[in-house]
Amino acid sequence: MAADDRIHLEGLRVRGIVGIHPWEREKPQELVIHATLWRDLETAARSDEIDDTVSYGALSRAIVAHVTGSKPRLLEKLARDLAKIAIDLGAPRVRIRIDKPWAVEHALAAVEIERTAADFA
Repeated sequence: MAADDRIHLEGLRVRGIVGIHPWEREKPQELVIHATLWRDLETAARSDEIDDTVSYGALSRAIVAHVTGSKPRLLEKLARDLAKIAIDLGAPRVRIRIDKPWAVEHALAAVEIERTAADFA
């Protein structure tokens, strides 16, 4: 396996309800999602077939659907959910970062996790 092969999805902007404060539960807030998926891309490079890789289109659609349809209290929970989605789409290892631009005054709040398929076995 080419251990350094990666698929990146950067800056996916999605509005969702996430937070512990009552005002955060009232209306969706903008989140910015970044995903890095490790996967051997040599088979896809040779075959030129989408079925031999992880479709970043399918990944982005799945992320948007989950974020807009779930209402977790914590970014940590949402990040874990999104990591599981990426693993289920065929990435053996994934890093998810979620930025919450307006969570803290004068700063960008973010959560980043890294998971492998074994974490969901």
